[in-house]
Amino acid sequence: MAKKSRARNFWGVFQSVLVASALYGFIYLTVLIFQRGSFPKSPSDLYKIPAADHRPGSSSSDSVGAGGSLHPPSKLKVEKIKTNANWFNRPESLVVPKDDFLGKRPHIDTIANLTKLVEECRGSYKNIEKMPYVYDCLKYLETGEQEYFYLPPRGERASEQPPKLAEYLDADGADNTLAEFPSYKTASKHSIGQCNGPIVPYHVYWTGPATWRVELFVKSHFHTQNIPCVRLWIWLDGDRDKNAVDKMMNHDPLFKKFLPFVERGDIVLKTWRFPKRIPLPKGDNTDGVGYYKNPGKPNSKNETLVADGLIRDSNDQEWLVLTEKQMTFLPVAVSDAVRFVVLHIYGGAYFDMDVVLLRDMRPLLIGDEHSFAERWGGHPSPGDYNTAIMSLTANSTLSSYLLRGGVRMGLNFHPRIIGVMAVKDHRNQEFHMLETAAFDPIWTEFNWDRLGKCTVPCLHDYGQVFKGKNAFPLKDEWEAFSGEPLKLASESKSRGHFWDMRRNVKQVKENTLDVRADDVSATTATYDRDALAKAEYKIEEDDYPPTNRTMENFLRGSWTYHVHNQWLKNPEPSSWLNVIQRAHDGFFSHSRMNPYGEKWEGPSIPEYEISWEYP
Repeated sequence: MAKKSRARNFWGVFQSVLVASALYGFIYLTVLIFQRGSFPKSPSDLYKIPAADHRPGSSSSDSVGAGGSLHPPSKLKVEKIKTNANWFNRPESLVVPKDDFLGKRPHIDTIANLTKLVEECRGSYKNIEKMPYVYDCLKYLETGEQEYFYLPPRGERASEQPPKLAEYLDADGADNTLAEFPSYKTASKHSIGQCNGPIVPYHVYWTGPATWRVELFVKSHFHTQNIPCVRLWIWLDGDRDKNAVDKMMNHDPLFKKFLPFVERGDIVLKTWRFPKRIPLPKGDNTDGVGYYKNPGKPNSKNETLVADGLIRDSNDQEWLVLTEKQMTFLPVAVSDAVRFVVLHIYGGAYFDMDVVLLRDMRPLLIGDEHSFAERWGGHPSPGDYNTAIMSLTANSTLSSYLLRGGVRMGLNFHPRIIGVMAVKDHRNQEFHMLETAAFDPIWTEFNWDRLGKCTVPCLHDYGQVFKGKNAFPLKDEWEAFSGEPLKLASESKSRGHFWDMRRNVKQVKENTLDVRADDVSATTATYDRDALAKAEYKIEEDDYPPTNRTMENFLRGSWTYHVHNQWLKNPEPSSWLNVIQRAHDGFFSHSRMNPYGEKWEGPSIPEYEISWEYP
């Protein structure tokens, strides 16, 4: 009887496991079909998992708000190019873009009042009643510059201070050895120019070969920033690849187009290796914990352990020391740590590489108190920071505090963890939290916390800016727009084509374009570009027809747009991101202005590559 009972129980368990396995298999197959968009062609396809979007070099926030995206198919659809509607004869827009929509660039010493920005877009640190009204914040950022921008009194401006007192290393372009900042000279084809104030470093972190995201960030940098007054430092991961800089300089076909800027100093390629010790400023570096009453004896290097994790050398310089054990347990999210270390040592601003710069960042970065990050979406907690865009004063008590805190917590620099620590220790108000409208305007929309009007354009997810096909108007994209309509391109002689620009003869030979038809085979299809460009354009045959989208109406007021994730996805023709690409390429081909009404005087920059998965 007992044997029958055991057999019955075993059979019941077996049936349960069988049913659970079948149910799991059904759910897995459903999700797989949804991700791929088609039924698996063979059993082996069941085990091919789409590549993850989150890549090293992006912040913790990049896992937010975007689903998985598949790698573009290896079989490119070049055979489906339409003679009467293609990349080469598609009009740039249905309207005439207004390029200089931001007006004159701010004065070199202009400072943004961060406290004012907080009050107008949030309310206060305790009362955040304004925070969900993203449209109102963007409108204030667009129209309220006279309130939140200001010039310090004469004698107190950054450009009038001796370079040796500047926060940033090489702030005068001469290792801070000049008696005063030189006169301003604009950048030219062969010169980076001269800044008549402190040169501010911008930092980004990257691993692996360059992609179109690197190109998008770098081009947006040159499109919007005051070039003589900024240096772009690209930190390449030397812990993973000791030859990372050499590969980027000598073996990266996409980054090759930016080598002239490395040679003249606009871009500085730096090798990132996690340091074993980090210098700290003079003063109390114990965050209230206290120094040892009886420090140990000096070691062979005449260094003394004065507190937990702190040593003092013979020159009274204190260092934060990382042990081998700590280095062994370094978290995967290295980029979360990189930004805190780099900004502590060098100062300036840090950006994730999947960011598009839309305005000159300088007014946010040259004030005496320029430490800030943004809010984590629509979360109301004062500790919910997002550090995809952030700034810290170099070698400051705040940067030291944040750095030591991350080390104490096991090298955990996730912004929301750091934020909780700062709130607990009552130091968060030193680290300004700017609202999402300043850097990532649609995140609050994604969190469903937005109140009032939607942004212009009204975007509900991070994939929407990639869409051009059958996407105009996309839902309620223009519901909050109240400006004057732009002039139709058909009424203007300035109508042009996206790719109708000055081209490098080495890139286009005899007006033909060679395209790989298959990543695996060596099959090559050759198309007559000149013939395609001259063919009559028929909008009714175009899957990606031009629209009235222009950069002028892309989230006006915001300093940046954070693309978030979707690393393997390319913008469709006529999408918002493609509109930005067109603006960049028009600027660098000397045929258009940037948002500040300036012409490009620097070296020629090749245009974006055509995305052949979109015929």
